[in-house]
Order: sequence, then C-alpha cells, then structure tokens
Amino acid sequence: MTKILETAGSFLQQTAFFNLTWGNYVMIVVACVLLYFAIVKQYEPLLLLPIAFGMLLVNIYPDIILSPSESSDGKGGLLYYFFQLDEWSILPSLIFMGVGAMTDFGPLIANPKSFLLGAAAQFGIYGAYFFAIFLGFNDKAAAAISIIGGADGPTSIYLASKLGQTSLLGPIAVAAYSYMALVPIIQPPIMRALTTKEERSIKMEQLRPVSKRERILFPIIVTIVVCLILPTTAPLVGMLMLGNLFRESGVVKQLAEHASNSLMYIVVILLGTSVGATASAANFLTVDTIKIVVLGLVAFALGTATGVIFGKIMCKATHGKVNPLIGAAGVSAVPMAARVAQKVGAEEDPTNFLLMHAMGPNVAGVIGTAVAAGTFMAIFG
Repeated sequence: MTKILETAGSFLQQTAFFNLTWGNYVMIVVACVLLYFAIVKQYEPLLLLPIAFGMLLVNIYPDIILSPSESSDGKGGLLYYFFQLDEWSILPSLIFMGVGAMTDFGPLIANPKSFLLGAAAQFGIYGAYFFAIFLGFNDKAAAAISIIGGADGPTSIYLASKLGQTSLLGPIAVAAYSYMALVPIIQPPIMRALTTKEERSIKMEQLRPVSKRERILFPIIVTIVVCLILPTTAPLVGMLMLGNLFRESGVVKQLAEHASNSLMYIVVILLGTSVGATASAANFLTVDTIKIVVLGLVAFALGTATGVIFGKIMCKATHGKVNPLIGAAGVSAVPMAARVAQKVGAEEDPTNFLLMHAMGPNVAGVIGTAVAAGTFMAIFG
C-alpha cells in the first residue's frame, strides 16, 4: 500500500499542476482566446492557430523549447529546434518565397503610383521607432520592435534575429502575427474615421492589362535595383521575387505550385508553433512585453493612418480618381489588408470593386517593409 501511495504521489508531482506558475495559467487563457479567434472568428487561422497552440504547449510543458545547454541530458526540446530555423532566418525567407509565388504583382505593375501608397504606410514603422526610443529601448531593440508596424511577421523575426534581439524576438513575433490576424478589427475604424462617405464611394478605373514580359521583368529588375542599393534585403526581397518569378515565368510550374502550397504550409506550421512557444509566462509577462504590444499597435495604426492620408492626397491630386481606402492596404499583410479595403468600400457601395486596386499598395507594402528592415540593418547591423 505504501508503495502504491509513493508511486501515486510521485506521479502527481510530475503532472503540470504541481509545476506551473500563475503566469502559466494566464498565458494558457490567452492561448485559448487566440484559438477562439482563429477557429470561431476565423481571423487569419493559418497563422493564429499554430501560434496559439505553440503558446499553449510551452505554458503547459516549458521544456518543449528548452535549449540543450539548459537540459540535464544535453538535448533540446522539439520546438527549440524549430525555433532555430527562425533565428537563422531560414523560415522567414522561405515564407517570402511562398508569398511571392502566391501573389499577383500585376496591379502594382499596372499602377506604379501604388508604390507611393506602400511607402507612405511605412511611416508607422519609423514613428514607432522614435516612440520606442522614448520608452527606453536601445536603437537595435527599437528598430526590431518598430517593424511590427508593417504587419509582417517574417520580417519582424528576420530583423530581430539579425540585430541580435533574440530576447525580444518572442514578444515581437507574437505581436506582429497577432496584429496581422486582427487586421479586420483594427483597420476599419481608422479608415472610416479618416475618410468621408463620398471618398469611400469613389469607383476607380479598371487597371490596364499587364503583359507577360512585364510580369517576368518586374521581379528581376526589382531584385537588381533594391539589392544593389540595400544588399541586406537580399534574403527577403530576393526570395520574394524568386517566388514570383517561379509563378510568372511559366516554365517551372511544379516549383511555383510547391512553393505556394505544400512548402508554404510546412513552413507556416514550423514557424507558427515555434513563435508561439516563445510566449512562455517567464518571457512574456514582463513590462517590456507590454511596451512592445502597445508600440506594435501604435506602429500598425499609424501605418494604416498615413496610408489613408496619403491616399486622400492622391485623391485630391487626381481630382477624385483614387479611393483613399486603398492606402490602408500599404501595410504588408497580404492579402488581408487589401480585402479589408474592399470590404469597407463595399459597405458604402456594394458595386464598388477595390480589391485589385488595393493589391498594388499591398504588394508595395511587402517590398517597403523589407526595405525598411534593410535600412535598419544597414544602420545598426
């Protein structure tokens, strides 16, 4: 009987109930809320679901992301090895290749002025950088945090790793991906507040057809120009344009299909769960994390606002030919931000079709965020 009781007692001591802190329970609740948003509300579930589940796992079993140096047997936890692919910038670069293979750059080629809207939305990043400095972060940490304003998770991970901000990588990545998923909630109120009903109802002219030659030359020219000016952007911009060249060349359909489907989904699983696993209670429930979450929201809201404001300027300059709503798509949450612009415009006029027009600034925003990251690396790297 004594042996049975000792065995039962030993078993109970091994359960998570005897090893978790109050912070772990808080994070478990947060993970369940995010799972609710992903499954029930369907807010970017491909990203939010694996992130939330990784967060759930690490707060129940912290050793799942333990490094070999911290382990008694010299072996790291499963998600530790996944996370190394993030720190080595492998998964973010592969994500960019998948995005390139999935995305039609035609709207941006047909309307090059979209580059201006994509650039305007990057002001949120630079504004958040100065706010971060004001809150006490150093230059490198401020740069890594501010890139959240681009609503681009892979770039956030890439820049934080390159600038040596691994201690902040978890909160930065979780904040970036969470805001990407919450684009349909955060952006519409800002868009409505900064535009009039008449502006939201503006119908734009149909985009011109884009030739196959233009589609093939575009990724090659962008790679040469951007990477010559900012070589540090080559892993992100290069992979983005390579994926798009797979798509548009027409000679490697198997590679295009694999990059945009099976490979992309595998990378999302690895990246999402490992990023979520960085959100342990010990790492996440800190004052710096609260600052990062707030700064990320400020950066994202500011980027949305400056995009819309510049859209209003273009509307005036073109005598009402540009709907300012498409400026909000200048953040690089592809294609969610473009869909939100379409949705808000359709609320005023169901016959208004802004999606393809919004895809131009949306794609420009992806390039713009990568350029912003490259600029920070060139200065602080």
